[in-house]
Amino acid sequence: MKRLFVILVTTCIINLLYAQRTCYSKLQGDTLVIGNECIERKFAWNEGNLITHSLSDKINQKITFTIKQTADFFISKNIAVAPKGACLVEEVMATDVHPGYLKTTVTFSLGTLDIKRIYRIYDGCPAIACDTYLKGIVNSVFGGREENAADRKNIEFAEDMKSKSVTAILDQLSFEGQHWHAKAVEFWDVTDWNNNLVTERNIITYRKNNYRGNLFFAQNGENGSGFFFLKEAPCSSVQLAYKGVDFMAEFGKFMVTGLGITEKDIHQHEWTRTYSCVTGVYGGDELQALTALRSYQKNIRCHFRDRDEMIMMNTWGDRSQDAKVNESFCLTELERAAKLGITHFQIDDGWQTGKSPNSAVAKGSFENIWDNKDYWKPDVEKYPHGLAPVVAKGKELDIELGLWFNPSVQNDFADWKKDAETLIGLYREYGIRIFKIDGLTIPNKKAEINLRNMFDKVLVETNNKVMFNLDATAGRRGGYHMFNEYGNIFLENRYTDWQNYYPYWTLRNVWLLSKYVPAEKLQIEFLNKWRNTEKYANEPFAPSNYSFEYLFATTMAGQPLAWMEASNLPDEAFSLKALIEQYKKVQYDFHQGVILPIGDEPSGRSWTGFQSITNQETREQSGSGYLLIYREDNEQSEMCMETWLPEGAKVRCSLVLGNGKKAMEATIGRKGIINFSLTRINDFAMYRYEII
Repeated sequence: MKRLFVILVTTCIINLLYAQRTCYSKLQGDTLVIGNECIERKFAWNEGNLITHSLSDKINQKITFTIKQTADFFISKNIAVAPKGACLVEEVMATDVHPGYLKTTVTFSLGTLDIKRIYRIYDGCPAIACDTYLKGIVNSVFGGREENAADRKNIEFAEDMKSKSVTAILDQLSFEGQHWHAKAVEFWDVTDWNNNLVTERNIITYRKNNYRGNLFFAQNGENGSGFFFLKEAPCSSVQLAYKGVDFMAEFGKFMVTGLGITEKDIHQHEWTRTYSCVTGVYGGDELQALTALRSYQKNIRCHFRDRDEMIMMNTWGDRSQDAKVNESFCLTELERAAKLGITHFQIDDGWQTGKSPNSAVAKGSFENIWDNKDYWKPDVEKYPHGLAPVVAKGKELDIELGLWFNPSVQNDFADWKKDAETLIGLYREYGIRIFKIDGLTIPNKKAEINLRNMFDKVLVETNNKVMFNLDATAGRRGGYHMFNEYGNIFLENRYTDWQNYYPYWTLRNVWLLSKYVPAEKLQIEFLNKWRNTEKYANEPFAPSNYSFEYLFATTMAGQPLAWMEASNLPDEAFSLKALIEQYKKVQYDFHQGVILPIGDEPSGRSWTGFQSITNQETREQSGSGYLLIYREDNEQSEMCMETWLPEGAKVRCSLVLGNGKKAMEATIGRKGIINFSLTRINDFAMYRYEII
């Protein structure tokens, strides 16, 4: 249901004000204002080609005014905006996917090109998102090229300092000041090949330079006001139509570029979506910047206890591939998975009649899948009764069944409707609602659109009940900042067979990502430590040197993934159930908070961990949350660790999981310092804390 307000902008003075609890959008004369109780962005109307006038951080009571009257969106020079700008404001009601929000759609034209900018704002969130769509005719290539500063001439005169923009701009802000401190954050997926997933670059803005990444934070060193840009796109290295740059900065001028399309992707009678951009505000310290970002990220997809929380088992981690999977195997695995406390059992590649290229029993293919109309039906030899007996056994044991699925990649997902109907059919016949989406390759905009169409059709036809585990291990995919509304992220494949599973590697990856990506949206694996011990020889960080409980604990900030066959586990492994059952009691509450890394980066020798801030301390309420602590193979049994707790606060901590002191009280030192103790190496503790 939508409540619709339409404004056709003429020379008349038109007023519109709609408040969704705290969100509002008001067009009065030549000024459009969008905001809530946390943020306000004021624009000059400019016939719809908006020009930011000011950006307000209401929490810190700071208003930053722009100093250059340049349109926020730029695509081509010397084209006048047509006097046909229009504005539409509507309340978008909450669904099982997203909370309610206020949507402001601004349309305008530049010559023969039509532009639609959709602004989204949520209650209590200090950020405003903007989705951009293009339609019409473009006669020249846009997007520019990467420019290396070393190729520019030396500066001898003021005229030499001028740098003219040659690239399309998604959004931009021009502020006063010479003392902007910024940070660009770049991400990598394709985790089969990458094991270093986050890079931070700290800068003081100077003359015009280019930066890569999905995130850009900037703070004025004079007054402390800050903002961030989030580019909702794949990782930089796999973006479409990429020119080697995501952000540009020149003293106080900041730009987001890289639309993710070429002029060939724009059609005369059909809207094409570019990459989106989010602008948020903060002040003070890094914690406020990160919580502002996380506030927006948690609004992209609602997180429900009975839908999004899972302790999943997927047997592919033991490298049997599809050689074992059949009805009998799955029924046995379910019995043993229940003995561990597993909540979801996912059959990977091999349940279907068709054979993939990864099959261990036949050389298959992903090409022309729909030449075989039975490709995505359960293999009648492996599952003579279909999947019904496996689903029924799972229900009996309180374990939900999920499946692996590889969309038809040929011809840019041209068969997306057939793929969607397959998933819808599996949901309707068996009640299966969780699908691991693998094998994606998004080479161009058409493929991206078709893939999104598939996801959307499945959600519509299943009343938003289906969710996806989006594999980030290979290929050109959505990364960490696109397609987030559809489910969670299957982060990485690691195997003891190939000696590329080390517990601290896995912990390090989620630790580094958790600063900028909600950890609860990541599936994090732990493996059977009793397999392939001989391949690790005398390595100090071999999986066999850790308790099974510790391996599970390294996954708790995310969604734990038992990447193994339960049938291969020794009897001693099933003592893990006691910890898993305890974890289930706090899993949802822990994941409701803002999860951030604490301590030192995991190295195998560190004291490290996570803090989940479930209630941030304010004048009205005390702060509370969780502290998840790991002592790796470190000789010190006590360690003062940096946290996000406020200096001088007094906290009371009570042990929830693991080992350590049952209870303790402490006064927080500089940089959130608090002292922890664990008597054994490679051990962990989770505390619930309260500021008293």
